Amino acid sequence: MTGAAADHIAPPPGGGAGAGPAAWMARRGRVLRALMAIAAGAAITLGQPPISLPLALFVALPALVWLTDAAPTPRAAFLTGWCAGFGMLLTGLHWIGHSFLVDAERFLWMLPFAITLLPAALGLFWGAAFWLARRLWPAGHWSRALLLAAAIAAAETARATLFTGLPWGLPGYAWVETPVMQAAAWAGPFGMTLLTLVLAALPGVAGPRRIAGWAALVALGALWAGGMTRLAAPVPPAGPPGPVLRIVQPNAVQHLKWKAGHREIFAARLRAHSGAAPGPLGPPAAVIWPETAITFLPQDAPAAVAGIAASAGGAPLITGAMFYDWTESGERRWSNSLMMVTPQGAIAARYDKHHLVPWGEYVPFRWLLERLGLDAIAGMGGAGFVPGPGPRVLDLPGLPAFAPAICYEMIFADGIVPEGPRPGWILHLTNDAWFGSFAGPQQHLAQARIRAIEQGLPVVRAANTGISAVIDPHGRVLASLPLGTDGYLDARLPQPAPPTLYARTGDAPALLLLSLIWCGFAGWRLTRR
Repeated sequence: MTGAAADHIAPPPGGGAGAGPAAWMARRGRVLRALMAIAAGAAITLGQPPISLPLALFVALPALVWLTDAAPTPRAAFLTGWCAGFGMLLTGLHWIGHSFLVDAERFLWMLPFAITLLPAALGLFWGAAFWLARRLWPAGHWSRALLLAAAIAAAETARATLFTGLPWGLPGYAWVETPVMQAAAWAGPFGMTLLTLVLAALPGVAGPRRIAGWAALVALGALWAGGMTRLAAPVPPAGPPGPVLRIVQPNAVQHLKWKAGHREIFAARLRAHSGAAPGPLGPPAAVIWPETAITFLPQDAPAAVAGIAASAGGAPLITGAMFYDWTESGERRWSNSLMMVTPQGAIAARYDKHHLVPWGEYVPFRWLLERLGLDAIAGMGGAGFVPGPGPRVLDLPGLPAFAPAICYEMIFADGIVPEGPRPGWILHLTNDAWFGSFAGPQQHLAQARIRAIEQGLPVVRAANTGISAVIDPHGRVLASLPLGTDGYLDARLPQPAPPTLYARTGDAPALLLLSLIWCGFAGWRLTRR
């Protein structure tokens, strides 16, 4: 290899490095390299809200390329990848631990295991991807940055889809506070992740004198300019003002929500805010409460349903609630649902959450755990919830048709808007009280904004403790209620934009591109034998 190599790394025996950062890393011990990989993974998390520092990826990705250069074998590269994935997911999912503090007397002992074992398990996707990338490694060539970006993108795609999937905090979401995120309208979550990783890896590895690095910076500038142009344009088509919606945020903290005495306080807040006098925009066309806002069972309490309907002042009410159905054996099966209540107190429609939270709303592989004699683990979720039939579109008189999503469902880009007639907006009911106050709620809101960009549809978000918001089809927050407050906001429903490329094609183009990159490197490797 000549001195013209992108970062002056000679092709080493087994993938180490001759000179430069990779050489320095290769001379460090295995433990120190593992710590550097964990730190690089943690740096990727800095791109996520509330920190929102996407430039951190332009440090982390070159470091991971150099660490892969320094890995003497594919097995060593597996360890590098696992450490990087563990570092990203440990810092990116740490807020999950807050849910174990809600009932600390029972579940506090599980907190250290929850916040470490999940990242450790999901990090295996990264380890496998790095192992395969190291097998195909074009040592010393700028294209190894492309290969590693494709490897991480493949790991993130697998994490997002396999074993029910957990597409939280994908690297592509780092641009949510910038115009670059507008590219999600055609790239979707996996395309944005691949694009982000390539752009972040190339400049540092290809070097300022190499065309690949400059091309990445030019592409980033073009995406930024294109996003600004899209944001500056009015949202077509122009039409009459949308209906006024009232979003109520009761701030019912989770550890008190179901306790006697506090239930009544939170219910009073919901009723008072719902029945407040109309503001400058006029009376609301609908009142919206968050996920499981009511603490009674609608099926068993028609008088209570009529009572909450009356609190909406003549407007229909949309709220989260729990429903149950009976099995043939006489066992109750619960659903986490959304219901629409008419001003007369009738339940006009119901939607059941179809993408449930593993371990939180159901126990995965319960049958296997029971057969293995792990009945205590299998019974952690009690009877658990049952999933609904899938995404659907609901109609309510006086409102455009909408696609509902409950809490966790909003992180699945392909599981909200069903095939068929396009809705006019997305309604997201959630209870982010489980997430604490740092990172979890802000990232959940960010993903709702990204869903708006991807689909070209406005999103209305009612959150128990915040952040409730009205989001336009370009992902901008037009009105919101801050975290940890009770109140309400009246806002007009924004007009939808025309269907985006992602709305028409889904993830297929991004997955095809990712497959072509891998096939290209595999073919190159075969020709070198």
